[in-house]
Amino acid sequence: MKNILLYFSLLVYSSLLFGQSLSEKKSTAANNVFILKKEFVIPNLNNSSRKIWVYLPPNYNSSSKKYPVIYMHDAQNLFDTYTSYAGEWEVDETLNKLYNTTKKGFIVVAIENGGTERINEYTPWEHQKYGGGKGEIYINFIKNTLKPYIDKTYRTKPQPKHTALIGSSLGGLISYYGGLKYPKTFGKIGALSTSFWFSNKVAHFTKLYGKNNTSKLYLLIGEKEGKNMIEDTQKMKKLLIESGFNTKNIKVKINPDGAHNEAFWKSEFSTVVKWLFNLK
Repeated sequence: MKNILLYFSLLVYSSLLFGQSLSEKKSTAANNVFILKKEFVIPNLNNSSRKIWVYLPPNYNSSSKKYPVIYMHDAQNLFDTYTSYAGEWEVDETLNKLYNTTKKGFIVVAIENGGTERINEYTPWEHQKYGGGKGEIYINFIKNTLKPYIDKTYRTKPQPKHTALIGSSLGGLISYYGGLKYPKTFGKIGALSTSFWFSNKVAHFTKLYGKNNTSKLYLLIGEKEGKNMIEDTQKMKKLLIESGFNTKNIKVKINPDGAHNEAFWKSEFSTVVKWLFNLK
């Protein structure tokens, strides 16, 4: 738990120091990654403009195909060492390699976290000590504002079976929440190193929204993240199955070398995507 809280603190702190640290870094984003010219404001969450990063598959401009869409959080840490605080996920390089081997392309839409608002936007419930609790506002922004814009602007497959939410830590929690609560929008969930500890309300939520839910869910955890994190993840799987969630639609992976950091999530990202979208 101590390492996870340190992660939260560093993430917020680094967002305030980007001006100092960026001069020492070089951009590593692939050519098929860009930031939308259109910026969004999430009402009642953060009055400043929120940047949206987009990754398009290598063959997007040379084809007329439509593509599945993966919605992700913490965009600063996904594509570019220049904007990351502790290394990037290499989402662009990973998906480019995946395309080269499978010819399967994806669109990724990633929302920058709001810095000091991160805990608020990634938590559906309030914590007595750490605050938060505005996750419903954030998810509704993705569901009702961002996704319709993306579906209108790009060649997407808008159906839930082609739409994923993937995130880590608190980003895993909000992905878990949004995917379970809105399965008619998000049919695939990647919840990595999920901070289930943030609220005990997650248990009731899981039993309530696990019923007759047809989403696919990938739960990833590392042994180095601690016994409590592992037990929480296993508990959520148990509650889901007891509520009627199809066991074939849940995958739990416990990596003995996994720690609570970008290096771990980067190493597992391809595996998560392959399982959610039935790729070999």
